[in-house]
Amino acid sequence: MSLDPLLQATPAIQIHAFSAIAAFALGAFVLWRKKGTRLHRTLGMVWVVLMLVVATSSLFINEIRLIGPFSPIHIFAAMTYIGLGQSLWAIRVQRNVAAHRAGMQGVYLGALLLAGAFTFLPGRRMHAVLFGADAGWTPSLIVIGAALVATAILWWRLRRASPLVTLRSRTS
Repeated sequence: MSLDPLLQATPAIQIHAFSAIAAFALGAFVLWRKKGTRLHRTLGMVWVVLMLVVATSSLFINEIRLIGPFSPIHIFAAMTYIGLGQSLWAIRVQRNVAAHRAGMQGVYLGALLLAGAFTFLPGRRMHAVLFGADAGWTPSLIVIGAALVATAILWWRLRRASPLVTLRSRTS
């Protein structure tokens, strides 16, 4: 493992990678802690800002150009903006805790676990950081497979544990 490939990258890639790593760690903490507390709200807003930085910085990373300067991976940026917007609307305007929870979990699983897993493909920078440039496909397939399995398990467990509750029904 060497951070050199990341440290030699453009500022957009560095901002994107370090924000994604921070969002991954903070998001796990926020998602699995007690909800509704001041700490949850404060750290949740920090996480939202980190995710906006991750999504926005991704638009300036154009190493794989399939559609103009973009590639299909850029769809995750749009999905992140939409998911965050819908989740914040759900909790702030509709007071719908279940929709907020589902949206934030979806952004975490889709934008960080799934999209992040594919940064470990051979030829990608994070593959070089974690495994070395010449490591081949085997470690990538293991990491991507583990991320897919983890995403499926977490999604299934989170869906089973999410009661359909709104703030209005709690307070009335």
